[in-house]
Amino acid sequence: MTDAAVRLDARPPRDTRIDIIRGWLQLTIFASHAAGSWIGAWLIHGAWGLSDSSEQFVFLSGLMLGSVFARKSTREGFTAATRDMVTRTLRLYRTHLITFILFGGMIIAATDSGLCPGEVRRLGWSFLVEHPARAIPAALTTLYRPNYMDILPVFIWSMVALPAFAWLEERAGIWALVPPFALYLAAWLLGLALPGLGMGAGIGFNPLAWQVLFMLGAYLGRRMLLLGSAVRPSRALTAAAVAVLVVGFVLRLVWFGALPFDLGIPESDWIVGKDDLAPPRIVHALALALLVARLTPRDAAWMHVSLGRWLAAAGRHSLHVFCLGLFLSWGVTAVFRFWPHQMPLTDAPLIVTGCAILLWFGMWRDRDRSRIRPVPDLAQPVESR
Repeated sequence: MTDAAVRLDARPPRDTRIDIIRGWLQLTIFASHAAGSWIGAWLIHGAWGLSDSSEQFVFLSGLMLGSVFARKSTREGFTAATRDMVTRTLRLYRTHLITFILFGGMIIAATDSGLCPGEVRRLGWSFLVEHPARAIPAALTTLYRPNYMDILPVFIWSMVALPAFAWLEERAGIWALVPPFALYLAAWLLGLALPGLGMGAGIGFNPLAWQVLFMLGAYLGRRMLLLGSAVRPSRALTAAAVAVLVVGFVLRLVWFGALPFDLGIPESDWIVGKDDLAPPRIVHALALALLVARLTPRDAAWMHVSLGRWLAAAGRHSLHVFCLGLFLSWGVTAVFRFWPHQMPLTDAPLIVTGCAILLWFGMWRDRDRSRIRPVPDLAQPVESR
């Protein structure tokens, strides 16, 4: 056994900060998916910067899975680590398909019953209804993505590529990031994209672009596990991260018309484009992640009581919490559409209730898992510093 394997013989303690952050991300994603919600539009960090929770969700998953792969590869060999990642990928793929079937069934039933007329067409499910023989194979490829079905395929494609990236990282170090960044630039500058089967256009959350955040997280996750630190503490780097967040905040204020001057920088896809992940979104997301890591204590009393425990549980089961949040957010959106004039009164109660349900679900999964047997989420425990 190598020296690195000896050091990794004991499983690293789970970083509660990451669980809490992932739990918080699920709440903000739910709120932002509730179309029309004032809370989802204004009271989440995505409203006041150049990136939102989606970037952090992808980056942190890459960070944790990169660490998981590195640990298993070091202790049991590359083949065992690859086999484990294939198992995780197939599990996620199954979850995506189950979510697709259940969500599509809900939308079709809501339309056919007359409860939500036109909802099938509005959310892009017409292809499935009108051409099921073509839509089902397209869905199996993850290239047919009606609304709400965009993000999980990004994880699937990224996890498929992770073993190859990890193999290259072991041999080339930081140079392993060249292919992911080259692919990202091809997607961003040249329009390289996967086809949107049945949609008549490219797909949202282009995996060829979004994979760069996942792979960057995986690279840092391996460093964090083997070297003890993902990024060396640096006052200059911290100051630069603060500057990035300040610039993003000021730009948002300008675009909202809240400042008495105009910087002459329009709100364009080159700055905040999401499908192909505009470069400023990446920089802003990484700056935010760095500051949260720097400013959040590794362990604090509040993390183990009250809200901290509930958020951590939601973070440990972020995949299933996220999927449940999709259904809840559509339900909240439907209520807003049924009674638009009541939105000022229903917004806060519905969002708070939805968040409470997601937190309860995370705790229920935690307790259920402890009673039966461990059921791994997208990633196992990881130590970060």
